[in-house]
Amino acid sequence: MINPGRPVKDIEIDTDTSLEEIFEELSQSGGFESVNLSDGLEILTQMISDENCLKFISFVAALVSTGTRGIIRDMIKNRWFDVALTTCGALDHDIAKHFSHYKEGSFTMDDKQLAEQNIHRLGNVLVPMDSYGPIIEEKMQSFLEEEYKNGTREMTTAEICKMIGKHLGEDSFLYWAYKNNVNVIVPGIMDGAVGSQIWMFTQKHNDFKLNMIGDANLLSGLIFKAERSGAFMIGGGISKHHTLWWNQYRDGLDYAFYITTAQEFDGSLSGALVKEAISWGKVTQKAKQATLHAEVTTILPFIYAALLSKLKK
Repeated sequence: MINPGRPVKDIEIDTDTSLEEIFEELSQSGGFESVNLSDGLEILTQMISDENCLKFISFVAALVSTGTRGIIRDMIKNRWFDVALTTCGALDHDIAKHFSHYKEGSFTMDDKQLAEQNIHRLGNVLVPMDSYGPIIEEKMQSFLEEEYKNGTREMTTAEICKMIGKHLGEDSFLYWAYKNNVNVIVPGIMDGAVGSQIWMFTQKHNDFKLNMIGDANLLSGLIFKAERSGAFMIGGGISKHHTLWWNQYRDGLDYAFYITTAQEFDGSLSGALVKEAISWGKVTQKAKQATLHAEVTTILPFIYAALLSKLKK
């Protein structure tokens, strides 16, 4: 027999209502995705506050090309997470934006004209060619040459990320990961400019190796010791799946909050709800979990602001 829940409450907001109070209102609104948003905030609050929880954040690279990079950076700066999993483009954009600037554009711009002007378009973000490829090539070759001259002949992606971070500044998420000893792992590192530069470096230094097994050993050492684990997964793809995949070795995540714009009807990994991962043992059956369908650059600043308020209390 189905037991209906509590009555749906109308949202009431006035000039004195705080952001945290708005989230509390959403939890009782019966308002479709708004309830998942409120649940997600509570899950993140409990996860970050849990001192015995191994905390993951995963995110897609495109976010780093936008101003959302600042929120990713600050969450890592705040030491909210122990491990970050992302894609190679996140490293590309972090380097490029530290040493240069991207520009505002629109989704409707003429891509043929942009190509003639040597400007790449990423959604409504414009990436001048001089702000991207040449900078990443110059910096990565310099960083790697420095390591090589110091006797390094093999690096994991986590070590690559720390190497990059120590050469950047406080605007960079990789810098704060390096500073706070947060391991950043990039399982698909060859799919991007940084990965291509690692390959280019090996053409002149054929004794230099990229050690992906070392990343697996690092993750296994953390996972097998974790009393509990949790993840904030921002967008899908390999970064989301790698987070879920490794947590199956400890019977799944205890906390999981996922934000996506993808739908599950096509069977894609990005569209799969967190609860589907329960059937694979990647999320525990008793986990605090939620999936929110939302565009991240729109919603993440509000989640971050509400988290700051709740965690302060």
